[in-house]
Amino acid sequence: MVQNSATYPTNTGSTLSRRFSVAPMMDWTDRHCRYFLRILSKNALLYTEMVTTGALLNGDHERFLRHNEAEHPLALQLGGSVPLDLAACARMAQEHGYDEVNLNVGCPSDRVQNNMIGACLMGHPQLVADCVKAMRDAVSIPVTVKHRIGINGRDSYEELCDFVGTVRDGGCTSFTVHARIAILEGLSPKENRDIPPLRYDVAARLKADFPELEFILNGGIKTMEACHEHLQTFDGVMLGREAYHNPYLLAEVDQQLFGSSAPVISRAEALAQLRPYIAEHLLAGGAMHHITRHVLGLGTGFPGARKFRQLLSVDIHKAKDPLALLDQAAELLAGR
Repeated sequence: MVQNSATYPTNTGSTLSRRFSVAPMMDWTDRHCRYFLRILSKNALLYTEMVTTGALLNGDHERFLRHNEAEHPLALQLGGSVPLDLAACARMAQEHGYDEVNLNVGCPSDRVQNNMIGACLMGHPQLVADCVKAMRDAVSIPVTVKHRIGINGRDSYEELCDFVGTVRDGGCTSFTVHARIAILEGLSPKENRDIPPLRYDVAARLKADFPELEFILNGGIKTMEACHEHLQTFDGVMLGREAYHNPYLLAEVDQQLFGSSAPVISRAEALAQLRPYIAEHLLAGGAMHHITRHVLGLGTGFPGARKFRQLLSVDIHKAKDPLALLDQAAELLAGR
């Protein structure tokens, strides 16, 4: 495995490093998932699921914004396209202690398109710039944008540069680039994560042409070796599905990418540190599977891994003593 002994800014105090982050993922990166991932890495920047401005302004915003202090550094991803609404939601984020606000300009689903949210906004760069400016005027925390390299019908490099340049002029200095175009008709969100080809070269060209801006690469990154390779070109890397399905990957992030000298946490110790949080959730009336569904990825690549996953995904629903079942699963991680 590639080693890197250099020291890089860590996420402490007032600094915010995007050298490694976990992508916002609907139904996955909830507060329980983020608490677990934070046990594995102290420096990874974590993102919420996308929250729409309508949900915050018209719904139970406390439920959407709730988080544990241990989750920091933490960014809120917003979905919306009305500058005043986004500004109001950015203020909520700052008041609730979030470290960054990110605007979603990459989600391709029909549902969000119909509300002018997500990747369709790449066809409206000035509107995105107006949204960024409104949020920047409203808060002192960073405002960033996550986007694709294009959408069908607007996928030339010139149009991508127009988008980035226009949004930069609105005040955005940090862009997270999912290095695929989005097909807005005919493909599901899942297919849009696989079928359009990855074009790291296009994202790298952006970094070369806009050297004053921060570019974080997203899409298809699965190993620490790949992280090291891409960090030769980009300012940061963002992992999505791999970080969720193989969360133990995060256990080496602090040592490999942030120069930490702390020992790498074991799978067993990670689950042990999560246990008090689970117990507290149970006392508050919650169900254990709300949390343990996010730790199933710890059970990969060793004898007993399948049993570990079965205990926490199937048996858990009929367990009379959930914590005893958790301890049974933990025994399978002993020494790992």
